[in-house]
Amino acid sequence: MLPAPFARRRFLQGLAGAALTLAGPGIKPAHALSLSHTGPLDAAAYRSLRRYAGTPFGHVAYIGQGPADGRAALDALFLHGFPLNSFQWRGAIDRLSAHRRCLAPDFLGLGFSRVPEGQSVTPTVQAKMLAAFLDAVGADVVDVVANDSGGAVAQLFAIHYPSRVRSLLLTNCDTEPDSPPPAMEPVLELARAGTYADQWLAPWVRDKALARSAEGLGGMTFSDPTQPSDEAIDYYLGPLVSSPRRKDLVHAYTLGLAPNPLAGVEKELRRVTVPTRIVWGMADTIFNPAGADYLASMLPNCQGVRRLPQAKLFFPEEYPDVIAEEAKRLWGVSA
Repeated sequence: MLPAPFARRRFLQGLAGAALTLAGPGIKPAHALSLSHTGPLDAAAYRSLRRYAGTPFGHVAYIGQGPADGRAALDALFLHGFPLNSFQWRGAIDRLSAHRRCLAPDFLGLGFSRVPEGQSVTPTVQAKMLAAFLDAVGADVVDVVANDSGGAVAQLFAIHYPSRVRSLLLTNCDTEPDSPPPAMEPVLELARAGTYADQWLAPWVRDKALARSAEGLGGMTFSDPTQPSDEAIDYYLGPLVSSPRRKDLVHAYTLGLAPNPLAGVEKELRRVTVPTRIVWGMADTIFNPAGADYLASMLPNCQGVRRLPQAKLFFPEEYPDVIAEEAKRLWGVSA
């Protein structure tokens, strides 16, 4: 954790007050990208687009969508939150794939990525995996769009691979003074005991109303009480409780968030000079609302903060039009 963590949290509170494709059985090659899709992506359509990129870290599940005419496009990389997967970005990708080849991988330990025994799944390793993933799918420089723990990985990726980042669009996520946030402590305790998947995730898969309740994933992280949908709950959480091995992986991912994976990054973050935009859901009860101002103060080419009063942590799924609008603004896309 950070030195003098309580002082750092008080600072945030003050700000808040102030405002290599590998072949394998059943694995589709990474280069076999689907570049077009008509209509919104439901779970079945999204599943049909899934591909696997072989990396030294395992086979990374992802989708890639680009301009329907197949012309060469710049690349954008979408990094999801916890315990979600790339399905979180389906609405934004629908709206942005005319302007970028949108690459949305599942992190190691979440979603449908296939992780070998003994492979670490910490945020630092996830950043290294992303570099290998981009190599596997033929992407060099990317516009990064990130949420939640994906935002922590995005910061690490931008620090360690600065030449591969063209821009950053960050939504509610970890910051150095607020990582992991205090609200994560019950999850960390259960993960340490090896019971998080069975005590929280499995009951939500069985009882979708519970998952959408105030005590569930929906009530904690979505502003719309009808969200997430039944199919989204199954798509996000079903894989994580499908076997003892997958439960162990989700616990490992959780425990990788502590101690603070962003400790000591401030100096390096100040050297990340790519154009950056911050969009923050102010109804989020997981991350401190001052995180937006903190990131804006750290990133020297930040082009402003947009605050969404009603939005919670996983608003990118609920408000894909906002993500698309902000991304196009950042990318200089007029249409």
